[in-house]
Amino acid sequence: MMSKKPSAQGLAILALVVLVMIWGYNWVVMKIAVQYAAPFDYAALRVLLGGLSLLLVLAWRRQPIWPKRAGGAFVVGALQMSGFYGLSTWALVNGAAGKTAVLNYAMPFWVLLLAWLTLGEQVRGVQWVSVAAALTGLICILMPLSLAEGLLSKELAILSSMSWAGGVIVAKRLQQRSPLDLLSFTTWQMLFGSVPLIFIALLVPSQPIEWSPAFIAAMVYSVIPGNAIAWLLWFYALSRLPAGVAGLGTLAAPVIGVLAARIQLGEELRGLEAVGMVLILGALALNAMQAIRPQERA
Repeated sequence: MMSKKPSAQGLAILALVVLVMIWGYNWVVMKIAVQYAAPFDYAALRVLLGGLSLLLVLAWRRQPIWPKRAGGAFVVGALQMSGFYGLSTWALVNGAAGKTAVLNYAMPFWVLLLAWLTLGEQVRGVQWVSVAAALTGLICILMPLSLAEGLLSKELAILSSMSWAGGVIVAKRLQQRSPLDLLSFTTWQMLFGSVPLIFIALLVPSQPIEWSPAFIAAMVYSVIPGNAIAWLLWFYALSRLPAGVAGLGTLAAPVIGVLAARIQLGEELRGLEAVGMVLILGALALNAMQAIRPQERA
């Protein structure tokens, strides 16, 4: 007897599993990369090269090059590429990879609130509890024993997660109007998003990039699996799942980021920061279960 083909939702969940593995370890890769290059130089390179690699795929498949939704691709690119990658890479210069990953993955809570305000998606009782727990966790991370210690990197990581959430909402709105060509849209949001990063990299004085084997390896990982493939998986999942569920599905990425940073970089968790990270991850898990339950009943 032949097995049934996997459902669209099942494939979307599988895409999220692969995605969180790629994105989770990518925080360690990014932390290594900023030791050899200024943050905006590295961010501009990885986003531009990721977009160009997908542009070659478009040409190879003989698909139309110019996007049908250029304005939307520019806005999403500015939020999910320029804002997210620029701010998160800057945060990693002085911030720990695991901590920065957890703060960036507060993104689902900003998505939840923005989707409630702009898309009309309901926020249920238990989800409000998880939002409160996540905000408490953020305060714990932002307020360690030394209030000024690493505060800028933490603030940059939170702003980065907000920028990412804004991009999610805009992309979801575009998909509600009409289906997106995922390959074309992902390509052009990268290319458009690289422009502000290149502009900033040229304006901000910095040391030349040190093209060491470690930096080249980090760049290859960032461009191909960490950028081009990952964003295709993300938009694929986002097109088949509700915005809140898709965002919450990235739950495992910060866990992988924390574990990988602990194993490879020797990063330690301290006091209130560890409590804050546990609160955020626990709130994400609670929120994910609450968000997925109605989908299972449907």
